[in-house]
Amino acid sequence: MSQKLPPLNTLRAFQVAASTLSFTETADQLFVTQAAISHQIKSLERFLGKKLFERGNRTLSLTESGSQFLPFIDQMFNVLKEGTETVMQEGALPILTVSVMPSFATRWLVPRLGLFIKANPDIEFRLAPSRSLTNFTRDNVDIAIRHGGGAYQGLKSIHLLDEQIYPVCSPDLMKGPHALKSPRDLRHHVLLHDEGHSDWRTWLIEADAPEVDAAKGPVYTDSSMAVQSAIEGDGIALARSQLVKDDIARGHLVRPFDISQPSKFAYYIIYPLDRPVSPQMAVFILWLQEQVRLDEDKYGHII
Repeated sequence: MSQKLPPLNTLRAFQVAASTLSFTETADQLFVTQAAISHQIKSLERFLGKKLFERGNRTLSLTESGSQFLPFIDQMFNVLKEGTETVMQEGALPILTVSVMPSFATRWLVPRLGLFIKANPDIEFRLAPSRSLTNFTRDNVDIAIRHGGGAYQGLKSIHLLDEQIYPVCSPDLMKGPHALKSPRDLRHHVLLHDEGHSDWRTWLIEADAPEVDAAKGPVYTDSSMAVQSAIEGDGIALARSQLVKDDIARGHLVRPFDISQPSKFAYYIIYPLDRPVSPQMAVFILWLQEQVRLDEDKYGHII
């Protein structure tokens, strides 16, 4: 006789609660009440005859039994998810899910993506813009493109692109009573800031323009917004070369000064080391690398 198993909803409640360590957050994620989550966890503990959580004053932690149980539950739901997807996708096109930062997606990947889609009609492509670190299992992501140092534990990292940092602006700011002729002319203009990526203070020191207020001007949390603001003539953005080279080539932006700094970060293709590379992943990686080579031929003087 097969061993009776606990209800699936109690196992899902346990898995989410073990991840969040909060019954309130678990209830929000599962769209039920906190009382329902508490009831499900207690029901599972009665079934097992083991206490799974230590409940403190506004704290929640796993017991030893809970910590032992969790990997089996994670594995069970992963297998169930894979089996469900296999059945649902039978006869369908293989899906390639790529996680990428919104700024890089908007300014670099999407303008080129049509070429990949046309060349590979047998691959269903899904783009998942995100600024957060990728959880490849939870987010169902095959490949991520990230901007960083390149060392990611448990992940294969393939260098894709380097970049330079330099000011860009609308061509309109190159004329008029306060035309940009030297870095010191920046004192008459608005500086646009890209949160976490632009360092006007360092650039102004290197450009010998210490009298310019490096802190003035609006701050954008997304690089593509700062670039778009510069295109609109709102000010001068200290931009990342890979995000503006297309707009420079089209004449939407110009580099007012030939002073640049190498970025301490680069773009990398990443995916889990313990996951085999699928045919569609291999095709996409090769396509990305080919686009970089084409860019170098076309934009070498801009980058």
